[in-house]
Amino acid sequence: MIADRRDIAEGVTDACVGAEYICWSRMQAEAGQQLGVIIERKETERRLGGGLFCWGVGNAPASAISSLARMGTPVAAIFSIMKSKAKSVDAKPGRVVAWRKYFDAEGALRALPSHVLVTSRGDSASGPKQKHFALMCWSERPLSLDRGTPFDPSAYRNVGGRGAPVGASQVTALLRQTDEPSPNTAYEVNLSAQLFGGYWVRLADPIEISGEDQVSVASRDLDDDAWLDLVDRIRRPSKKISREAEDIRYLI
Repeated sequence: MIADRRDIAEGVTDACVGAEYICWSRMQAEAGQQLGVIIERKETERRLGGGLFCWGVGNAPASAISSLARMGTPVAAIFSIMKSKAKSVDAKPGRVVAWRKYFDAEGALRALPSHVLVTSRGDSASGPKQKHFALMCWSERPLSLDRGTPFDPSAYRNVGGRGAPVGASQVTALLRQTDEPSPNTAYEVNLSAQLFGGYWVRLADPIEISGEDQVSVASRDLDDDAWLDLVDRIRRPSKKISREAEDIRYLI
């Protein structure tokens, strides 16, 4: 069932304004799709979900995130374009999968909303990809690439532990501002939202996407009904599930 905008908005209005916590994520092409295409389909999700969309990320949540989600503590989501090009395994993966379920802030396994499609490459360096994550986001504004607003990660520190600076290898991080930001920074606020629901969740139950459906996912010609039909078709359980797929499911 597609969420009503008023239900989702309740309790989260203006959550980004004055938020103590920032979830910063660097974005680039992934799962064989260019960044512009990804943002267009996330806008379709946002529109159909009354503001709710899910953004796939590769690293596990910060330890504090489940507590913040349970308390409903406002966390702004800031997305910046990576300075480097996407890795070849992300730009042109051998296999692409869709993730069908997630663990909520209480640890319960739930199906992703019917309008949401989170994809990733299907394989890691050690074999079939067994873990992936997502930021559950809400935005009242349509999603598009913005320019001109600087974001200085050196003004922030990681939440938890010793409060270390943002590491070069950290693609997604939960941060708290500790210094005055500088306007002379290599990054911008290219996309913004606020975390919602489970905030930063672990995904489960992947299913491989056919080459034909991968082309359809990247299409700019799908209307809302066609998008919902496509998501349903991709996420529908196959009649014939391989033993390898079953093994992956129970390892997650």
